[in-house]
Amino acid sequence: MQEESVQPQPAENPPSQSALEGELAEARAKLAEQREQMLRAVAEADNARKRAQTEAANAQKYALERFANGLLPVLDSLEAAVRSADLSGVELVLRQVVTALDKANIREINPAPGERFDPYRHQAMAAVESPPGAPGEMRPEPNTVVSVMQKGYSLADRVLRPALVTVAKAVEKPAGNPISDTDLD
Repeated sequence: MQEESVQPQPAENPPSQSALEGELAEARAKLAEQREQMLRAVAEADNARKRAQTEAANAQKYALERFANGLLPVLDSLEAAVRSADLSGVELVLRQVVTALDKANIREINPAPGERFDPYRHQAMAAVESPPGAPGEMRPEPNTVVSVMQKGYSLADRVLRPALVTVAKAVEKPAGNPISDTDLD
């Protein structure tokens, strides 16, 4: 058996330095483009994950909204019955309903007289001139709650039903002479 020695044969046309640099630049550009595409895909997947988490959290947070809206008229009726008669059984049911609503994170919106009117939590049903207070007291400020006609309710941070309120308005001055500030009577 004879051994033949294999010798590398010189390339007929070795690539020039500039051709190799061009190929290298092309490969680097392609690598940079693919890296950018990969980073975009990772960012898009991360955004989709965050969006899905937010939607799932909101779905869980507000899952009881329809239930709560259906239960509010029952609560109103029970409160009216308790005010009109001495029924200890109705009071017990009312306490149970209020406890159930509290467990479901449903909170009462019941502004105190004099509290600032909040259009996001209150609905003005009437505007009355600020009634005079007791002697020595000032009139309530305009745009404050005078009385509550019906309590409102919220679920977490979302208003299910705004409180129906009467709001104080500024006292209107009687019409006088439009030309003069003094009355001509």
